[in-house]
Amino acid sequence: MTTQVNSIDELQALIGTHVGYGEYLTVTQEAVNQFADATGDHQWIHVDPVRAAAGPFGGPIAHGYMTLSLIPVLLNGVMQVAGVKMGVNYGTNKVRFTSPVPVGSQVRAGSTLVAAEAIPGGAQVTMDVVIEIKDAPKPACFAQIVTRYYT
Repeated sequence: MTTQVNSIDELQALIGTHVGYGEYLTVTQEAVNQFADATGDHQWIHVDPVRAAAGPFGGPIAHGYMTLSLIPVLLNGVMQVAGVKMGVNYGTNKVRFTSPVPVGSQVRAGSTLVAAEAIPGGAQVTMDVVIEIKDAPKPACFAQIVTRYYT
């Protein structure tokens, strides 16, 4: 279910509120390989399924930064801010990779609104994001992201 926000005042009223979960996304070997090509990180634990099967994780895993980079798609539709021309990624305050993401697993993100501040031309929003692995005992990633919405 999408949390609909219509103003900065409404954003501020949601501080401390868990705003929802996105849909699950399957992490494929193809996506991991494409991320490796884009970043130049071809470490065998990510891109060599045969070698990775004998490695410490029992198979290939997604890059930590790939997991982090999935946040926009994983949060797509969780919160809609009406009346803005654009939203931009302003940064990340804290990131922790707490569990590997095996290729073939499903991940989703949930978020809690931490802060919403008026800035010239819009609002700066800080959210705590948890990326979960379906049926796993621990989340894959915790991140505090900062987004700027411009009106």
